[in-house]
Order: sequence, then structure tokens, then C-alpha cells
Amino acid sequence: MMVCKGEIWLVNLNPQKKSNEIGKTRPAVVIQNDLLNQSDYATVIVLPMTTVLIDDAEPLRFRVKKRASLEVDSDILVAHARAVDKERLLQKLGELSSVEMEQIRILFNEVIF
Repeated sequence: MMVCKGEIWLVNLNPQKKSNEIGKTRPAVVIQNDLLNQSDYATVIVLPMTTVLIDDAEPLRFRVKKRASLEVDSDILVAHARAVDKERLLQKLGELSSVEMEQIRILFNEVIF
């Protein structure tokens, strides 16, 4: 399966181990670099998305407008990075712009480092 950094995919995130972990089947943004994405590496790192919007929640959330098959505005959950097997990626829904990906990179660095 070919995936690229910045793409939005419908991902099966079940099972979840704890109640504070993101579960369900939901959109997620691929943040892993394309060198690994285009290799035989079996997993991909994603940031899950939610339609439960919280205004002014940066750096923990980043709002994206609906597009392509992403039918409603959504928040990217920056602090919930997760590695998933590529088989959990069900359908490509769209992609983010390079500007949006740069903003996510900055927020991710604030949260993680």
C-alpha cells in the first residue's frame, strides 16, 4: 500500500487499551516521512482526528476544514501520535497542504519536545 506524508486516511484504531486512548475507525493524518512510507516498513505513524471541535486548543489540536471525502471540519489530535500497521488504513480521504503540514510539525514539536 502506498501512503504519503500529509494524507488523510480512514484508520481502524481499535482496540484501544485505555479509555483515554483514541479508538474507533476515524480519519487520521500520516506524519511519517515518505522514505519509510514507500518502503516495506509495516507501520505508519498517524495523528488521529475528531469531529468534536474545541476552539483555541493549540498546541494540542489543529483545526482543518472539510475537503475531498473529509465531510466535516475536524481537529487533529496532535498529542495522540500512534504507529499503526498499514493494514489498518482503510481509505484515503484527502490530504493536507504543505502549509498545514508545517503548522502541524511546529505544534507537534511543541507538544513532544
